[in-house]
Amino acid sequence: MRVLLTIPHFFKASDSEEHGSLGRDPQPRLEALTACLRSLHATFGLSQAYYHHDEDGDRLVRQPANETTRVHLDVAICTTGSFHLLDRLPVDRRYYHHKSFHIDNPKFLGAGCHLLLKQNRDRYDYYGYLEDDLVLRDPYFFNKLEWFNQQVGDEAVLQPNRFELSSEGAIEKVYVDADFESILPLRKDDVHNFTENTEIIGRFLGSPIRIVRARNPHSGCFFLNRRQLASWTDSSSFMTFDRQFIGPLETCATGKLMEQFRIYKPDFKNANFLEIQHFQPWFIRNWGESVRFTYKLLE
Repeated sequence: MRVLLTIPHFFKASDSEEHGSLGRDPQPRLEALTACLRSLHATFGLSQAYYHHDEDGDRLVRQPANETTRVHLDVAICTTGSFHLLDRLPVDRRYYHHKSFHIDNPKFLGAGCHLLLKQNRDRYDYYGYLEDDLVLRDPYFFNKLEWFNQQVGDEAVLQPNRFELSSEGAIEKVYVDADFESILPLRKDDVHNFTENTEIIGRFLGSPIRIVRARNPHSGCFFLNRRQLASWTDSSSFMTFDRQFIGPLETCATGKLMEQFRIYKPDFKNANFLEIQHFQPWFIRNWGESVRFTYKLLE
């Protein structure tokens, strides 16, 4: 399997704390991007091995491991201008490609990722977009996506549940993308508003799995197979941003996807069937404030 993953990355030193890409201290962003890259290559990359003794028992021999789940992985980090931290990144350059775009509004840097995906639409089996502070450690992630689309077709996309881990005190795991219906009534003109095909009940590895239409489709990422990418990039809405979902960042990660596909997530009863970690526990630390911020954006 060949996989292309694109990561929009931006950092500009400022006094703002609105996003991790803006702040006085670059270290948290560096740590997040480093964790993102390391998790991807450790989980899916070709450099996975174990050691055993040779036939004579004289020496240890290195052998490849996890051959059934590893993939040919290409990672492209998309930036604009000099607003990035790649020159400080403690990860060897052979683990990613650097693509720079001229973009007036850096919050739409994700559009550069979309363009890069389209330019490579016939070269890979799966394509992905993920923000630079997400950590993915499920070796069966793409197998699960393939299983899902075998069941329901390519008109639907399965999104992972995004979670955070507490950084101090009690160990806590929290899924941070609350249903919009628990924040405010859905607007009738929203693309994600729906009444049909609301749930899918299946079995995976002998266990029951419930998957539902996502009341909050945002995960900071998306993943498409080759057929899905082709249908999306051929659509009239591709690379048009006249309609926004929450804001530019969410539009690039989620809004454009909703215009083309039905978006699903695993039900919270089995949320970890497909999940991805938000590296810094920002929502856990600022939960009340983040809900008020989302409410304001959706008004």
